[in-house]
Amino acid sequence: MDKIMKQFLLMAALTAATTWAQGQPDFSKVEIKPTKLANNLTILEGQGGAIGVLTGPDGTFMVDTQFAPLSDKIAAAIKQISPGPIKFVVNTHVHGDHTGGNANFAKMGATIIAREELRNRLVHPSPGANGQPGTPAPAAALPTMTYVGTLTLKMNGEEVHIIAIPRAHTDGDSIVQFVNADVIMTGDYYRSVQFPNVDRANGGSVKGLIDGLSRVIALAGPNTKIVPGHGPIVDRNAVMAHRDMAIDIMSKVGEMVKQGKSLEEVQLAKVSSSWEGKVKEAAMTGDRFVGQVYADLKATMN
Repeated sequence: MDKIMKQFLLMAALTAATTWAQGQPDFSKVEIKPTKLANNLTILEGQGGAIGVLTGPDGTFMVDTQFAPLSDKIAAAIKQISPGPIKFVVNTHVHGDHTGGNANFAKMGATIIAREELRNRLVHPSPGANGQPGTPAPAAALPTMTYVGTLTLKMNGEEVHIIAIPRAHTDGDSIVQFVNADVIMTGDYYRSVQFPNVDRANGGSVKGLIDGLSRVIALAGPNTKIVPGHGPIVDRNAVMAHRDMAIDIMSKVGEMVKQGKSLEEVQLAKVSSSWEGKVKEAAMTGDRFVGQVYADLKATMN
């Protein structure tokens, strides 16, 4: 790894850590906002990743838990929809804005479901920005049910497919498909705002992300509602455009890597600039994605 590459990765990590420290939300002011997508399927927005809530006589099934300080607000919002117990929670990936409330909901009686790779990341978290050890999740936050490939649940008149997406945003990603409601929740390997974000420290990869987007496109029909980890709900066409953008940037960066270009040279070429007008909240995230693509391809080609 060359000196510029090391500097880029260090600065990216430090920037992320600094942004979190400066921008940590005031959870007391967060409101949980529901959006009903089907008769018994609601999406909750708060602070962090989208939450899915399937309710009915068989109990409540949740997708992701956001941050721990919001658990009481989220639980109260769910009770407004249905008084039944929360039976299952599935995590789409390891990040704290999707798994932070796991322990709280487990204590309420929910079974946490995820891929084994995600569980391993919670037990053995990646080091922090300065190399300091990560803090393992408490035992109560760990998934007690893990799966490989696809897991199907049938409850509340719905058929739910939990599908593994290898090495995309992280190495423990899952999508959740509600077959009857015609809804797919993707977690963070697809987001309808910003450029893609490949968390290589947690096992993510650019090729896996693109393959995962193709999987969503293949599963979706013309009327499917696709709920990203972050950003507005979209349709299949938006995911196709996002995939095209990722493929284009990967191709351009790949050619420059083959030519022996440094990260600095690739960044100066502004290979993401032609897409910036088509990406919501694009600021700064184009350079981040280009750096991630460069690091991923450089490692693959070495």
